[in-house]
Amino acid sequence: MDPKKLENKIPIGWREWISLPDWGVDYIKVKVDTGARTSSLHVEDVEYFERDGESWVRFTLDPWQKSNMDQVRVEAKVISRRDVRSSSGYLEKRPVVKTGLIVAGKAITAEITLTNRDKMGFRMLLGREAIRKVFFVVAGLSYLGGKPPAEIRKLNSRKKK
Repeated sequence: MDPKKLENKIPIGWREWISLPDWGVDYIKVKVDTGARTSSLHVEDVEYFERDGESWVRFTLDPWQKSNMDQVRVEAKVISRRDVRSSSGYLEKRPVVKTGLIVAGKAITAEITLTNRDKMGFRMLLGREAIRKVFFVVAGLSYLGGKPPAEIRKLNSRKKK
């Protein structure tokens, strides 16, 4: 790749801590996945409803990897539904929502598919469409955007209720 194309881009590692400010989530650890087109988020208790003639979804977001503590209940407009093939080969029709993210101190907007990732190592995948215009991935490094304080990072290893 031409190094000049990277001049104005921000480096991020293969895993990062990000924020979902529109949804009140200050920290969530993500795996940066350039093999995934769209970002994907672990959610539970999904309910579809209509608001002003448009499709919306209500769901519970668990920000910590090994815990269901500090859950957040979120409502978001469904912008589409997409067929997504999981890493295990399972085809699933997922709702797609759009929200703001803060990655390495930079505010962006991303489309996110909602699914159950409870068995996966990360609650969220940050896909290439979200990062391609602003960031570049340094595959051998982690947390180039910084880490939250140790007491926040420890929340990821609390046991489920």
